[in-house]
Amino acid sequence: MKAFIGLPILGLALSATQATAWDNFGHMEVAALAWAQLTPKVQSRVAELLNLNPEHSNWIQGVAAQQRGQIAFVMAATWPDFIKRDPSYRSDGPEGGDRPPATAEASQNKGYVDHFRHKYWHFVDEPFSPDQTPIQQPATPNAETQIAAFRATLSAEGGSDDVKSYDLVWLLHLVGDVHQPLHAASRFIQGEPNGDAGGNRVKIHCGSGCDATELHAFWDDVLGTSDDPNEAITAAAQLPAPDARAASIADEHTWINESFGLARANVYVAPIGVGTGPFPLTDKYKSDALRLAKERIALAGARLANLLNAALK
Repeated sequence: MKAFIGLPILGLALSATQATAWDNFGHMEVAALAWAQLTPKVQSRVAELLNLNPEHSNWIQGVAAQQRGQIAFVMAATWPDFIKRDPSYRSDGPEGGDRPPATAEASQNKGYVDHFRHKYWHFVDEPFSPDQTPIQQPATPNAETQIAAFRATLSAEGGSDDVKSYDLVWLLHLVGDVHQPLHAASRFIQGEPNGDAGGNRVKIHCGSGCDATELHAFWDDVLGTSDDPNEAITAAAQLPAPDARAASIADEHTWINESFGLARANVYVAPIGVGTGPFPLTDKYKSDALRLAKERIALAGARLANLLNAALK
């Protein structure tokens, strides 16, 4: 029997124009894979930390006691997207909060008392241009700076468990984010001189059974759109194992460079042209995208487990 999960968390739809990555399903798959590779000691410690999250009671509502640690861990990976629709949180910074404000609050790390959404933490807009349009370097802070900061806090002796819990939840999410190619790239073209926001400004037609109208949203949805953590756990167990050498890479900058290269080589390719579309996606493009997404999810799960096992050993 599937566990009942608090519906108020999952019923808050996310706009396709925001940088969300993999939707809830993909993020839960990453966490499910990581959980299975954590040591028993680390599983116990992360379960203890996640008890401090304000949504923890909703995550485990109706869940059998022996599965609560796993379900909370899997659900926690969706929390940084959930707060985008929680009215007790607010967007900070320009462009609806998608760019960091020029204040110290952009990089603050003070735990759950922080009620900024920090939407600019979810991605790194590594730039490129196929038509010699001038490019702009990524704003900071961003996903790369925050993974490094949160990893350091989690690894440090002592410190507040409230802050460590907050950083843990963000790490569960951001490691998944940076393995989505469009969270590591922004294409600058004459029609989009400020970049395409990771494909959010590229229109598509993706055919029957697909609701996405932007390239970024298609890649978010490609793995599935279910909000059921049990379905994500089952699907994750069926993914092919990642290359062991690649899984052992611990440097977040390398992860981001991989995603940037994949965006250029596998995302911005035919039928995606140099323009804003709309571009009709072919069956081959969609099947290739699904294959690549599964590979990136499997790799993200293994790397997340390695990060947490090292930080909390």
